[in-house]
Amino acid sequence: MKRLRFVAARFALLTCLCLVGACAVGPDYRRPAAEVPVAWKLEEPWRQAKPNDAIPRGSWWEVFHDDELNRLQQQALDGNQTLRSAIAHLDQARALVTVASAGLYPQVGLGAGAAREKSSADRPLAAYGTPNVSTVQNDFTLGFNVHYEADLFGRVRRTVEGARANAERVASDLENARLMLTAEVAADYFSLRELDTEIEVVRLSIELQRRALKFVTDRHELGAVSGLDVAQQEALLAATATQLELLAKQRTQFEHALATLAGVAAPNFSLAPVVMNLKLTPPAIPVGLPSGVLERRPDVASSERAMAAANAQIGVAKAAFFPSVNLAPGIGWESNSISSLVSAPSLLWSFGVSVAQTLFDAGKTRATVDYAKAGYTASVADYRQTVLTAMQEVEDGITGLAALQRAAGDAQNAVDSSQRVLDLANDRYAGGLVTYLDVITAQQTLLTNQRLAAQIVGQQLLTTVFLVKALGGGWQAA
Repeated sequence: MKRLRFVAARFALLTCLCLVGACAVGPDYRRPAAEVPVAWKLEEPWRQAKPNDAIPRGSWWEVFHDDELNRLQQQALDGNQTLRSAIAHLDQARALVTVASAGLYPQVGLGAGAAREKSSADRPLAAYGTPNVSTVQNDFTLGFNVHYEADLFGRVRRTVEGARANAERVASDLENARLMLTAEVAADYFSLRELDTEIEVVRLSIELQRRALKFVTDRHELGAVSGLDVAQQEALLAATATQLELLAKQRTQFEHALATLAGVAAPNFSLAPVVMNLKLTPPAIPVGLPSGVLERRPDVASSERAMAAANAQIGVAKAAFFPSVNLAPGIGWESNSISSLVSAPSLLWSFGVSVAQTLFDAGKTRATVDYAKAGYTASVADYRQTVLTAMQEVEDGITGLAALQRAAGDAQNAVDSSQRVLDLANDRYAGGLVTYLDVITAQQTLLTNQRLAAQIVGQQLLTTVFLVKALGGGWQAA
């Protein structure tokens, strides 16, 4: 037993010396700088915020105060298959971290065996002066074996570093998948509601045009107007009915898209029409400094973690230039009787160290390092491009909403003015002061302006959703 303690102490001492003297080859990771503007071009009328990636993104869509949208979002989060796939990929990445981390610790195995064997008397002599005899005996073994790679040059540690960075990247990808899913649900939902509003505008226009057609037809039967007025009104009614069918087709497509996002078969999904208020004002979205976007957006975080993983691969590749050192101690017992197996005379042990070094590989190791370096360079470019795209998307959202706010006011003024024009044209036509072409023109102008107003409200809601997505989600107090 004293000898066993001595061997164990030597092994522990050697292991500690290896760990103390170990160093990880390859560059330590430092996040590259990315050019970020100090402010946006246009800040008003935006409320300032201080976003941070640690703040929960939460249910950002609730700022629209739409119960149907809230229900759809929850249904999509529960049933979307793409999101489930992203969750499974994160589980895989976390499992790989455990696999890589296992290399930091010794692998301990247990072996046991039992055999009864007969040796040959005619086997070759081990010594010429000692004749062989045939024996029949038992052989019982029990032992522990250890395998440990002394990570002197950091190959295992760089592997673990890369696995952890990759797991964090996949976690950011999952957050990005959630953000993309909820933004897509909101965008499709508001597109559908905008079409509901347009459909209602066109439907009401068709009712008015049918009344106008009856009015013109009655006057034609009395001989007060020509058949040209009737034909013109009939053509206008048919053209408007065609627009209604096309709008209904577009609405059906958005409804089917929402069904797929929610994880429901399209034939089993439907949404009742709801008309939006044409004077609706989208919620104000708090916009922080441009540097805050980098803390919020999961795709930026994913690109940054991809750089860290690529940097770790350089160290893994460079470690191949250095020898690998493996320790393989073992201890156990062997006896011809199971009753005396675990006893001092049956004790056996071994301790071995192996060192392996590649002397020539025709440039394979150097090429592997170059490949890893090129991969890191590409990841840096991808990161900076992601940052630039983030800046572009936020700036597009800010300036776009400002322009749409002005356009919404102009569109509402146009609707009010065209309604007055139509009322005046109807009165003048009834008094015989103008032709029916003036009434038709006024009807078409009102229909066009009403649809344009509905489209602008829809664009305001869509742009608000895209701005929230560009900023990395919503903001809720931690």
